[in-house]
Amino acid sequence: MVLLAGDIQIPFLNQIVVILGLSILVIYLFQRLRLPVILGFLATGMIFGPHGLGLARAGDEIEVLSEIGVILLLFIIGLEFSLKHLMSIRKVVLMGGSLQVGLTIAFTALGGILIGMEANSAVFMGFLFALSSTAIVLKIVQEKGLMQTPQGRIAIGILIFQDIIVVPMMLLTPILAGNAGNVLLELLLLSVKFALVIVMVYFGARYLVPKLLHEIALTRSRELFLITIIVICFAVAYITSMMGLSLALGAFMAGLCISESEYSHQATGLIIPFREIFTSFFFVSIGMLFDLGFLVDHLLPILGFAVGVFVLKFVVLVLATRLLKYSLKTGFVVGFTMFQVGEFAFILATVGISNGLIDAELYQYFLAVSIITMALTPFTISYADRIAGRLMDSPVGKLQRVREAEGLSDDMDIVTKQLKGHLIIVGYGINGKAVARTAKEAKIDYIIIDMNPELVREARENGEPIIYGNASSDHLLEQANLYKARVAMVAVSDHEDTLAIVSNMRMLCRSVHIIVRCSTLAQSEELLQAGASEVVSEKFETSIEVFARTLNQFLVSQGEIDAYIELIRDDAYKGIHSSYHVYKSDELSLKDLHTAAVRLTESCPFSEKHLCDAPLLSRHRIRILGIIRDGEYEVKLDGDSMMHSGDLLIIAGRQQDLANFKEDWSAQDDTKGVLLQA
Repeated sequence: MVLLAGDIQIPFLNQIVVILGLSILVIYLFQRLRLPVILGFLATGMIFGPHGLGLARAGDEIEVLSEIGVILLLFIIGLEFSLKHLMSIRKVVLMGGSLQVGLTIAFTALGGILIGMEANSAVFMGFLFALSSTAIVLKIVQEKGLMQTPQGRIAIGILIFQDIIVVPMMLLTPILAGNAGNVLLELLLLSVKFALVIVMVYFGARYLVPKLLHEIALTRSRELFLITIIVICFAVAYITSMMGLSLALGAFMAGLCISESEYSHQATGLIIPFREIFTSFFFVSIGMLFDLGFLVDHLLPILGFAVGVFVLKFVVLVLATRLLKYSLKTGFVVGFTMFQVGEFAFILATVGISNGLIDAELYQYFLAVSIITMALTPFTISYADRIAGRLMDSPVGKLQRVREAEGLSDDMDIVTKQLKGHLIIVGYGINGKAVARTAKEAKIDYIIIDMNPELVREARENGEPIIYGNASSDHLLEQANLYKARVAMVAVSDHEDTLAIVSNMRMLCRSVHIIVRCSTLAQSEELLQAGASEVVSEKFETSIEVFARTLNQFLVSQGEIDAYIELIRDDAYKGIHSSYHVYKSDELSLKDLHTAAVRLTESCPFSEKHLCDAPLLSRHRIRILGIIRDGEYEVKLDGDSMMHSGDLLIIAGRQQDLANFKEDWSAQDDTKGVLLQA
């Protein structure tokens, strides 16, 4: 039999074309308005779905496509994790997740009973509101590069717990409705199944998957590699589904298996395009559920419930974060990140409807509140740091800062008053540990500041000089002897925190040389304006390293490569900051180095001042090598070192810098009594 093209029909092809076509128009408009893409997908479903203009309809096929999107999203998150990383946040998963879910259920049930709901229905509503959106939160956190931040780790840990706990919730729903079978036996079987999955993932990650992918990679077939990755993802998801666990959890486990191999980055690059397509169906399908007519008719109650859910989950998340011993500001950021109701709650809600725990009207209220909170999430995550900073300036935040400062008294014993000309390391992550290790090898005195209590405890056990607290605190910086420090290196993941730390350091001490690590060149400009001496952009410097290694493979000489790198850095950094001076090595070559001696007079701008009050020196990139006073040469200087009339400053710099310095000095010295000797 011959099939003509016109005889072949795909039942839901027209829906795919309509959904994706309309999404292009809406997302283009949202991009022009600088609104998050996720909102564009939600708006597409709301406007053109069955409750809107009716151009697109929700169906089983669209639901399947959206489920695939969630599977691929969790799979990629698993790829970026590792078993070691997962074990490092086990406390957040178990303790943080159980606190968040348990407290949300308890408070929601209490509130529901107080407004007249049946106790079983009120508890079930607690089940629904306890779940946050894995798809939205992880997508935005991943896009913004927040996976390794404290708030990112907490969000991931709690979401993993929620994805696990949703299955027991489904099993407990018939009990609440009075339709129970032997649920205790089912829960026992579920625990055994989950343990089996963990064992399977461990052995797969350690032994099976790396060897399999190695053999596949040897074929150099991109198609074969892609198919293998897809099969691993869906096979593990299918196995977990057959065992009564969620598909999304299985996909995350599959990603963990591959993450232990050296092929995880290649797998991520191949899967991302598919993820973007299928997750778009998920967000559109969620928008299709939204009944705009019901929203208009019940606007005030819906807004009231939405505010109530936001406040409840926000408070619970802050409390859970604080009990995990993270800072109050981190708790605020986590609250603004995970206050929404999640996609797995929609699946659980259908189970509740079938068991008679919620009716059609209550379901519509639930849908409206869920989608409103989902739609707000991209905005709250984007501005979470700023809002949290404002909250920290409130009376509650100030009181917490005082308590933290008072609680640091024991920590301050490790800071000696003899520290002078030392290094301050803010942030004890990968960069901070590397700098501390290097400083120790070079015999440079240093002090570390970090806000992660577990890291502080571990570092202290290893003999590191470390202080617990927020480095933007005046009290903490004074305890670290900022005024006497020579260099401060700031490597904090949160950009807003970094800005606050740098600006406060510069306000307290003008002489300290502040080196900052940031993510992008745009952030570099803000940090330079805040008072940083040098800023290193991770993404830009990574591109420089890739560029250098590429030229090396073409046998370009190291001298030529260095010249190209210098040119690229100059163009990039001059473009973001008008007063760009040095981002490459601060060392001067002998041919560029010039020294001079400056005699201080009574009317000169430096007499009877500390070095930290000498902005002319840093402005013109002049280094003080030492001070000759009463025939003695002093070389160990810091911000507290005093300059007196009659002192002879020995300085060094480039010839042009020395000339500019002399001209600026003369303009401020009434007697013009400057002695500048080459």
